[in-house]
Amino acid sequence: MTAILGISALYHDAAAALVVDGKIAAAAQEERFSRVKHDASFPDRAIAYCIEQARLDMSQLDYVGFYEKPLRRFERLVDTYAAVAPWGFRSFLRAAPSWMTQRVHLSRDMARRLGPTRHRPVFVEHHESHAASAFFASPFEQAAILTLDGVGEWATATLGVGRGHRIELTHEQRFPHSLGLLYSAFTYYAGFRVNSGEYKLMGLAPYGRPRYADIIFDKLLDLREDGSFRLDLSYFDYCHGLTMTSGRFHELFGGPPRAPEAPLTDREKDLAASIQLVTEEIVLRSARHLHELSGMRDLCLAGGVALNCVANGRLLRDSPFDRVWVQPAAGDAGGSLGVALFIWHQLLDQPRTASARDAMQGSLLGPAFDDDAVAEFLRGCGARFRSFDDDASLCEFVAGLLAEQSMVGWFQGRMEFGPRALGARSILADPRSAEHRTTLNLHIKFRESFRPFAPAVLAEHASRWFRVPEGLDSPYMLFVFQARDQASETALPAVTHVDGSARVQTVDAARHGRFRLLLEAFARRTGCPVLVNTSFNVRGEPIVCTPQDAYACFLGTNLDALAIGRHVVLRDEQDNAPRHAVSPSRGFPLD
Repeated sequence: MTAILGISALYHDAAAALVVDGKIAAAAQEERFSRVKHDASFPDRAIAYCIEQARLDMSQLDYVGFYEKPLRRFERLVDTYAAVAPWGFRSFLRAAPSWMTQRVHLSRDMARRLGPTRHRPVFVEHHESHAASAFFASPFEQAAILTLDGVGEWATATLGVGRGHRIELTHEQRFPHSLGLLYSAFTYYAGFRVNSGEYKLMGLAPYGRPRYADIIFDKLLDLREDGSFRLDLSYFDYCHGLTMTSGRFHELFGGPPRAPEAPLTDREKDLAASIQLVTEEIVLRSARHLHELSGMRDLCLAGGVALNCVANGRLLRDSPFDRVWVQPAAGDAGGSLGVALFIWHQLLDQPRTASARDAMQGSLLGPAFDDDAVAEFLRGCGARFRSFDDDASLCEFVAGLLAEQSMVGWFQGRMEFGPRALGARSILADPRSAEHRTTLNLHIKFRESFRPFAPAVLAEHASRWFRVPEGLDSPYMLFVFQARDQASETALPAVTHVDGSARVQTVDAARHGRFRLLLEAFARRTGCPVLVNTSFNVRGEPIVCTPQDAYACFLGTNLDALAIGRHVVLRDEQDNAPRHAVSPSRGFPLD
């Protein structure tokens, strides 16, 4: 037996993953255990979970891998500050302490936390970890590989190929010229938080017109046919300052950045639409160039930019690749899995056989909880609940609640790895209700009213309700498709965005088990094989991990019911679950 622990940490979205004899045994983000959104700290809790899930102890680890090379990243920071000195001195002073106390001494810190392992820690380049997470977990025997993010050590994008159990990265774009940082600059300027608000900017884009796109192309970047580009750094502050954009950027776009929580204006909507269009163009050019270089029919994608599901949908439609597979934990969390797979295949030279579905097991790689333990917990809380003897009766009951317009917290099986709720830690609702989108955003999630929700659809019905190519799987909610007439905004208003698009999750029996049975039961009752599926959390908090988290979130929101294992808690039957006042819209109403 060979056990390999992969770790990502110390920038954002720390995580751990465990690969045993080439199979993914467990993976989870630290935030789910610490309850700190985007927790970047060393993932002690996530590591402990992975080891426990595999019934191992630390002494049985053969290899420990880290998802990047901290000293090379430190070299980039020092070189950048030196190049812009003295202007970067304040930024350097802010960054230096964490480097001096932890990151430079990471090997020693890992040994202290984990104890002795059979080999020295392995440090893999950041984009190698992304590429490995994309290709080695993919369903392809060979494929082109594209990674795009903010920055690793020096690379901000890489092109390469994977064949069998080997990957080779052949081209890269280097800092400070970065698509991820360009998108984050507009995220910051629109008043959202960098490294977490990019989803909001993407969701805002359909409300605007891309009237600034030509200005971005003309002033901010020199874009080439192969997708590479150079930024005019006079418009940005991230190399040496404490913000993303400079005064020259603000002058170009008509004023200072929007203050967080301030009302959204047409400027922010149009800027979102513009940078989204620019992003899609850069991604498409990169993909076309990679297709010419590699001659491959299939494409694997990872890195934070790969979570832009609108751009991914454009790749499916307009790129020359036959198939596109995106790592569901495409951001830095997925680097923990990438480094573990890289060690097993690339460094240990272990063979690989691609699975027809992929190796991610539906990305359901986190902790699960026993029904008896859940019942004991609920009794200890004084909760009134009803239990079901089998999955069929549970799903029939919950489907009835959903058909009667209840909104349900759905907590089942192993937790998802990655940013999406995929039917294990989800909030579910009837997509046919025009009121549900507003209710879910303001009364349940306590977030901005323009944020869209995703449809989960029975896989065999996906191409009838959405413009999903026949036979295409989209189990990880990473592609946007247009709705067909029967799934239009008037038919399924809760999951169809203002531009008629939807971030589709296809649900099949092999991956989704109990969630699939629920959708089937709902379809029998209503004729609709679709449910609203959004993450089980509220604004500013991570997705729930444990029954305790789920019950607390249920009590703190206006959810009507909580289905946790084979137990269902109904709000109206509880003494301690009053309805909550609606959260203020904080200047975000767009509906």
